[in-house]
Amino acid sequence: MSGPALPAEAYAAALAALPGMGPARLAAILRARPPGAAWRHVVGGRTWSEPAVAEALGARAPVLVDRWRAAAAAVDPAAVWAALVEAQVGVAVLGSPAYPPALAGDVEPPAVVFHRGAPEVLAAGPRVAVVGTRRCSSTGAGVAYELGRDLAAAGVTIVSGLAAGVDGAAHRGALAAEGAPPVGVVGTGLDVVYPPGQGALWRAVAEAGVLLSEAPLGARPERWRFPARNRIIAALADRVVVVESHRRGGSLHTVDEADRRGVDVLAVPGSVRNPAATGTNELLAEGRAPACSAADVLLAIGLGGSAPPAPADGRPAPSAGDAAVLEAFGWQPATLDHLVLRTGRGVADLAPALARLGDAGWISRQGGWYERVAACGPVAGAPA
Repeated sequence: MSGPALPAEAYAAALAALPGMGPARLAAILRARPPGAAWRHVVGGRTWSEPAVAEALGARAPVLVDRWRAAAAAVDPAAVWAALVEAQVGVAVLGSPAYPPALAGDVEPPAVVFHRGAPEVLAAGPRVAVVGTRRCSSTGAGVAYELGRDLAAAGVTIVSGLAAGVDGAAHRGALAAEGAPPVGVVGTGLDVVYPPGQGALWRAVAEAGVLLSEAPLGARPERWRFPARNRIIAALADRVVVVESHRRGGSLHTVDEADRRGVDVLAVPGSVRNPAATGTNELLAEGRAPACSAADVLLAIGLGGSAPPAPADGRPAPSAGDAAVLEAFGWQPATLDHLVLRTGRGVADLAPALARLGDAGWISRQGGWYERVAACGPVAGAPA
C-alpha cells in the first residue's frame, strides 16, 4: 500500500539539492513542469525539450541529465521532507500561496524559498537592508548597530546577510531594540551556520523574525551562493544602506542588484584614511545619498526625519585624565605612538589609561591599533 501523497514542496526541495542545480536551472525547470512531474522526469533520466530549460542547462545538458539521474536514484523525497519537518524549516515554491509576495514580483525570484521563523513578517512595514564588509572597523560596526537598533525601534524591518562585521552588527542592533522583527538572508542551508561563530545570532533572528535561503538543507558555503543571496537581499529592500565597504566586495554586488531593481542606495560617509570606507565614499561621490543616522534613512523611506531617542550610555564615566585620552582619539584608529604625540603623555602614563578605557568599553584594540567605541558598546563579530 502506498503512503500518503507528498506535497509539491518535498519534490521541489529534492530538486534543489541535486548537484549542479543552481537558481537559474531550478527556476527554468519549475516553470516548465510542476515539482512532482519534474522530479519524475529527472529520475527517468530524460532530456528536456523545453527551450528555456535547454538554455539554462546549456552545453552541459547531457552531463547534467546523467548526473541528476544518478543522484536522484539515491534520494527519497519523503526523507527530504521528513528532514525539513524535523529541522522546522518551511518551503515555499514560486507561485504557491505560501511564497513571499515581496519576492514574487522580482526580476529574478528564487524558485524555492526555505525559511525558519515567521515568513509573514515580510508583509509588515518598510524594509531596509543594512550591508557592509566583514572586515569593518569598530566605528563601522557601531554605526551598523545603531542603524539596526534605531530603525527597528521606528518600525523598520532590518534585512541583512548575517555575516560577521556590518551585517551581524545591524541585526544585533535590531534585536536589541525589540522593535520590528529582523530578516536574515543566508547563502547556505538553514542547518549550516556560516560563519560558524554566528550560530547564536542565527537562532535569535529566527526566533524574533525569519531566516530565508534558497539553498537546501546541507548546502555548504560555496562562493557562488553569496552573490545569489545578495540579489534576494536587494529584492526585499525598500532601501539599501551600505555602512562600510572596500573598493570591491559583496556589499557592492548588493548595490548592483539594488540598481537593477530601482532600489535607492544610501551610504555612510567614512574617513579617507579608512580603507574599509573606500567603497562607501566612492558611492557618495557617484551621488548616492548619505546616511549619517537613522533619521536620514527614515526620511528616505518617507517616515519623517526623527528617530527614537538612543538608550542611555551605561558605561562608567572616565576620569578627567582618561577622558582627555579618549578625546585625543577623535574617531580614527590610533597607535600608542600617535597618542603619545597627541596627548604629550608618556607610555608609562598612557598604558594604564588605555587599559581602563578598554575595560570600561570606551575603546577597542586590534593588533597595535586602538579605536574609540560608539555608545552601543562593543559589537560581537566586529574586530576586537
